[in-house]
Amino acid sequence: MKSLAFFVALAVASAQDLGSIRTVYMMPMSGGLDQYVAVHLTTDHVFLVVTDPRKADAVFTDRIGANFEQALHELYAGEQNEEEGKTADYDKPSMAPLSRGKGSFFLVDHKTHNVLWSTYVPHKNNGASDMNRTAEKIVYQLGKDLTPIRKPPVPASTP
Repeated sequence: MKSLAFFVALAVASAQDLGSIRTVYMMPMSGGLDQYVAVHLTTDHVFLVVTDPRKADAVFTDRIGANFEQALHELYAGEQNEEEGKTADYDKPSMAPLSRGKGSFFLVDHKTHNVLWSTYVPHKNNGASDMNRTAEKIVYQLGKDLTPIRKPPVPASTP
């Protein structure tokens, strides 16, 4: 019974973390899928997509692991150096994907490196219409998962 309570508490904490995300940085994805996802995230008003990783609450990616951790380290090296009082190192390029994505997508908190949300949406090819459909499915699922977290404010009753 204690383990069930732990998992419920963990799910609530993750939902609260996901609900606090407003801005995302898009990591490069296979086939340029990041561009399609960015379009749907902004047009559907799910998240604001930023081009400066230091302005992002989270990172959207199609792969996690050692290469992703290295890419995060490189992206936020300037931020860490500023915190330590050193000169920022802004001219390091972000790491490009090293392998083809397999349909898994992740929203990762860039400070804690916790995966806040994930989904699996495979795509058949890298054609524009298929990539657009895949991006639409990803963002639809994300928006659906966010709906219970981001409830609209209750209007004040009129006297």
